Amino acid sequence: MVATRELGRSGLHAAPLAFGGNVFGWSVDERTTFALLDAFVEAGFNLIDTADVYSAWAPGNRGGESETLIGRWLKASGKRAQVLIATKVGKWGEFPGLSAGNINAALEGSLRRLQTDTIDLYQAHEEDPAEPLEATLGAFARLIEQGKVRAIGASNFSPGSLRQALKISADYHLPRFETLQPLYNLCDRAVYEDELAAIARQHQLGVLPYYALASGFLTGKYRTPADAALSSARGVGVVARYLNPRGLRILQALDDVASRHAASQAQVALAWLMAQPTISAPIASATSVEQLQQLLAAARLQLDADDLRSLDSASSEK
Repeated sequence: MVATRELGRSGLHAAPLAFGGNVFGWSVDERTTFALLDAFVEAGFNLIDTADVYSAWAPGNRGGESETLIGRWLKASGKRAQVLIATKVGKWGEFPGLSAGNINAALEGSLRRLQTDTIDLYQAHEEDPAEPLEATLGAFARLIEQGKVRAIGASNFSPGSLRQALKISADYHLPRFETLQPLYNLCDRAVYEDELAAIARQHQLGVLPYYALASGFLTGKYRTPADAALSSARGVGVVARYLNPRGLRILQALDDVASRHAASQAQVALAWLMAQPTISAPIASATSVEQLQQLLAAARLQLDADDLRSLDSASSEK
């Protein structure tokens, strides 16, 4: 049995690795989606993260594909009670922003595609400077009152906006963001650690980092520009961001720790995130059951103090 962690003070408990649903309907078809989700649940994990906009960027898609495939799996499998469904609103061109009217309309679409009556965790996908936070939180509050949403979260919020949202919730007795979904991994530490981590600690937020493997760089498969060139546009982006002296130091530390534990670099990178005191569940994606099982094994990998010091030192941005 996989130990679970509470998401903030929501009463929702998640296993320590979330499945990133951005691949569903993009690099993963319906049959593989079903196989992946079945394997995920059978291994004792339960948090599935998606968004209404997934995967609008793929040729021939318009958005909503990920939620639709998850919904078909929920209906076919009968496993709705075994999972937590987290989705997001505000970033899709069909339903942009965080106005009350948009949130209400977007939610109804998500419920329909997911074939469920309730979203466990409904997240603001990004800030909306044009909309007062009071109105956004009020809209979320009404959805919770109606039983359509169990808890709410924030993704891609700045420290200032997150603080303001939490203060408004306290001052006006509105439901608060229980979770935060930031960019955070061994390569990208500053965005979260500079200010957001302290807010998460102070307010006991659940933290669900995305890009947990730094677009695949932390798997160790990109070590030269030639490696990256084999992976088209994604590889080019990895070279630009991560393939530098610091990135190579991080890979060397991952190699060393992985060797000591007979583990993979990806497992070590995920285990490092899981060991951080404010983290509830990193989000990672897989496109095959074999790949998924490798990632899930990270939850059983216990890094010791020396491992953590080595990884911290190699990835330090100071």
